[in-house]
Amino acid sequence: MLGAGFQLNFHAIGDKANQLVLDEFERTFELLGGQALRNRIEHAQIIAVEDLPRFAELKVLPSMQPTHATSDMNMAEDRLGKARMEGAYAWKTLLNSGIPMPLGSDFPVELANPFYGLHAAVTRQDRNNQPVAGWYPEQAMSIRQAFKGFTLDAAYAAHMEDTLGTLTEGKWADFILVDQDIFKVKPQDIWKTKVMQTWIAGEKVFDANATTN
Repeated sequence: MLGAGFQLNFHAIGDKANQLVLDEFERTFELLGGQALRNRIEHAQIIAVEDLPRFAELKVLPSMQPTHATSDMNMAEDRLGKARMEGAYAWKTLLNSGIPMPLGSDFPVELANPFYGLHAAVTRQDRNNQPVAGWYPEQAMSIRQAFKGFTLDAAYAAHMEDTLGTLTEGKWADFILVDQDIFKVKPQDIWKTKVMQTWIAGEKVFDANATTN
């Protein structure tokens, strides 16, 4: 696949699976190249601490879903042990290493609403705002980091940053209008954001205030 110029995307959740994928990428890059294809690991949830910097070193994108952390927090530590949590859902550590992090929902496993994901990324809380201080809050993202993950980094992962991901001249006019400024509201309220209009390629395709017959 890599030798033929195809981007390769693995699905890996556990630390051993992620290590095996990173090892295979490293070996294959040496043999065939393909490092510039923006290959990625989907989920990348539990990672051995020593493997965290390898994503940036190998230019392998960790494609992550923030609501997985808040869905799993009631059982993850019990099943994995506290020591392995050091590399679990380690968003801030990965971002600080310099690798882009495309974000998504993993629908239909999780709800598709991106504001639920933004909320989880920033607060490390569920939508009841628990736990109060956030679950392993040192790994929380800023709202700008999370927003970039759901927009520009996601477009970058798909080799589409020239057409999607930002409202920039020359790109497709895909955007939504919402009922509150997610950069100014309390982080705990981000998930409550409502979409008022949806525009695709400059055409309005949804209006919450439109009268239906």
